[in-house]
Amino acid sequence: MEREEHPNDHYITPQQLCIGLQIHLDLSWMDHPFTFSSFKIKSLDQIATLQSLGLTRIRYSPGKSEAEPLAVPTGPVSAPPPALSREHDPAYAAKRQRVERLAAQRAKVNACEREFQSATKAIKSITQNLFARPKESYEAARGLTDTMVDSMLTDADVAITLMSDKAGNEDVYYHSLNVTVLAMMLAKELKAPAEAIKSLGVGALFHDIGKVEIPDKVLRKIDPLTHAEAVLMQQHVVYGLEIGKKLELSGEVMAIVAQHHEHADGSGYPRGLQGNQISLLARIVTIVNAYDNLCNPPNPAKAMTPHEALSVMYAQQRAHFDANALSVFIRCMGVYPPGSIVVLSNETIGMVVSVNSTRPLKPTVLVYDPAVPKEEAILVDLEQEAEVSIARTLKPQQLPRPVFEYLSPRRRVTYYFDAESGGGVGG
Repeated sequence: MEREEHPNDHYITPQQLCIGLQIHLDLSWMDHPFTFSSFKIKSLDQIATLQSLGLTRIRYSPGKSEAEPLAVPTGPVSAPPPALSREHDPAYAAKRQRVERLAAQRAKVNACEREFQSATKAIKSITQNLFARPKESYEAARGLTDTMVDSMLTDADVAITLMSDKAGNEDVYYHSLNVTVLAMMLAKELKAPAEAIKSLGVGALFHDIGKVEIPDKVLRKIDPLTHAEAVLMQQHVVYGLEIGKKLELSGEVMAIVAQHHEHADGSGYPRGLQGNQISLLARIVTIVNAYDNLCNPPNPAKAMTPHEALSVMYAQQRAHFDANALSVFIRCMGVYPPGSIVVLSNETIGMVVSVNSTRPLKPTVLVYDPAVPKEEAILVDLEQEAEVSIARTLKPQQLPRPVFEYLSPRRRVTYYFDAESGGGVGG
């Protein structure tokens, strides 16, 4: 991807390089050994590698640098020491390992998206057959959640991964799937037994099933609901229980359907239950249901970033939730949940695409690099890049248009989990 030269660009010769300069390599990502095409020089080894690239000039940013370039040599310029062949150069060896990791991450993403598509289709089929073949629908739901739980429990480190917009076109089923995946992840971190997590999965899948009885014009209304519409919307819990009886759902599952809008402080509905009056599994679903509703409201203009949603839940709504389960959920999702737009410590902009529950401060980030085609965008596992960290977050609308189009922040934030056993970060 060629970069156009701008009048305000600043260039220096390789002989002027020094520690503290913020430099930009206008090369293909594969034509240099560094993780990023833009970075601040921190070592003499980096300078030696940069000088071995054979460039006549290198672009740099005076405003982002901590040093002035060295003076232009006045005498004859000595040739740089002969570069190691790429085959033997440790920097290029590290780059090859990075490329291999990138390929493995992309393969995991593709596998994860296939699983996600399959689960979305299954939920669609279950919902559509609910009244015609209720027993069959229940068995299908049980089978789907059993498979998901068995897969999740064999993976020591569950990685929650942001799905691409092309992964499915079934918006109406995304919410159920998000709540199911996140609830099971949270239950696993709370050390719930496998059978309880399976019941939780079915309950999460069916928690909003009563909404099939609510008119679409109310369900999808973008403007605030009137009082009458809000009362009708709350009836989805009652309708859900009626459907649950026909499906002969277990008591644990029925409790989730009945109580997923109850609050620990008694401010919820339909019964105003408090604390331990609410089943533990329902308390788990309440948290992830609230989170997903903040991220994916009917009106996209009111959608919060994942980071904002967690902040609001903790700062403003904390009394609604089980304190221990909420703190574990925030730890699992990380300070920077998948879907967050972040600025790294080297000023690179990226989007968090995966977070591992055991390493929440070290997510995998898809980074904006104009030197790399969008379809080959680099995934950086921050656990592998010790010198780089997340500096701050941005709202998607704060991104310059080229960066927004490159990163493509999701219209809806949708997750699945890395189903490969043996741990590792999805992407």
